[in-house]
Amino acid sequence: MTSEDAHTFTKYGWLVCLWVLTVSFQYGYHTSALNQLQAVLTCKVADATAPLYYGLPTCIFMSDATFSVVTSVYTLGGFFGSLGANIVMDRYGRKGASRLSAVLTAAGSSLFGLSSSVGPLILGRFLVGLAAGLGICLCPIYLSEIAPAKIKGSLGVLTQLAIVIGIMVTQGMGFGLATPRQWRLVLFISAGISILQYFTSPFVVESPSYLNRKGLVDQEKLAIRRLWGEIHDVLRTDPEERSSEEPLLSDNDSATERLSIGRQPAITIPQLFASTGLRRPLLTIVAAMVSQQISGINAVLYYSNDILSKSIPELASYVSLAITIVNFFMTFPPIFLIERVGRKQLIQLSVAGALLSHLAVGYGLNNGLVTLSSIAITTFVMSFAFGLGPIPFVIIPEVAPPHAVSAISSVGLSLNWSSNFVIGLVFLPLRNFLANGDLMKEGRVFYLFAAALLCSTLLFSKLYRG
Repeated sequence: MTSEDAHTFTKYGWLVCLWVLTVSFQYGYHTSALNQLQAVLTCKVADATAPLYYGLPTCIFMSDATFSVVTSVYTLGGFFGSLGANIVMDRYGRKGASRLSAVLTAAGSSLFGLSSSVGPLILGRFLVGLAAGLGICLCPIYLSEIAPAKIKGSLGVLTQLAIVIGIMVTQGMGFGLATPRQWRLVLFISAGISILQYFTSPFVVESPSYLNRKGLVDQEKLAIRRLWGEIHDVLRTDPEERSSEEPLLSDNDSATERLSIGRQPAITIPQLFASTGLRRPLLTIVAAMVSQQISGINAVLYYSNDILSKSIPELASYVSLAITIVNFFMTFPPIFLIERVGRKQLIQLSVAGALLSHLAVGYGLNNGLVTLSSIAITTFVMSFAFGLGPIPFVIIPEVAPPHAVSAISSVGLSLNWSSNFVIGLVFLPLRNFLANGDLMKEGRVFYLFAAALLCSTLLFSKLYRG
């Protein structure tokens, strides 16, 4: 049985899939965790009767500026984690990289949860960011390399779904655990999940594609048998050696040429930049990742309360919760549509919806149309969730040849983290600058997002063949 023959996983294969998705879940979990804990963590909500609980302070006093540093260092760690991900993945394998991500998450979450001052908080948050940066690079690649061809695209969408579930879980925890005595449990729960992931790793197989390139044929056969079922043909067991997965090769390229490319040693990031033959796939992934962030999704998720609080102060927090729930449910359609509609078409539909939503949000905020603003922000998240959210992760292992997939993923995700950081940093100052102190002009920033998204998407559409 080859990847092309297999229609789905064995039961064991689905368990491996869930194990791999843990790293994406942790990425979403820590993206949202501090948003829910800010008030109790920074002593804005304090328990004067019990300043200590189990020997640890019930809060750690921080100014808004200090809390912003603690929050943003996660993005800094993510940048460096993604930048070095290709080295880790190619040296220690996809499974080894997952184990390292689990160790870093457990260490960082535990340190944060045991902290009594700002310094350990920052270090713990940075370690978790390193793990997230590494994890978000390896998860799409690992899933693609273990997936049967028939469900490869649908399976790739699960990366985004796991992220959204992580965000939703921490938001839910905020209702019960965001108290002076309980907030540390949010971090310890994350550490416990990663510890469990690490100690179950001996039962998880390595990527067959990685084993193939390392020449470990017997281990590759065993991995394929456990993931897909019995093997009847092992001549082309590497999922990445199929012609359909080699968009850099023309239709008349021979199977021998494809095999030789699949067997090439993994390249480094400097070699990637020096290679003219890899320029198109690199630019394609860069354009996809930048488009994902330049859409303004994280600005909406980070500041949805602030965006709407002036218009509907009593309902803004509920709208934020509704946005997360919508994001969750709208991640399901691409699981079923991606193979029927196609990657490029889903992206284009997603961008069209996002552009119209941006224009509607801007118009609603500028004219005091509360209902329009709320609905438009929700439709923007819906549009993002079925295209711009999952597709950039899905196409990484599809447009990149096997020997360059780790390096291209590292560069693309590093830029994704950088864009995330910059947009989160400048959104509110930019909004205030464009409004020039007029509350009825705060929607202008969304027109700017719409223009930037249109330009980046046009570039992506020109590069990506679909």
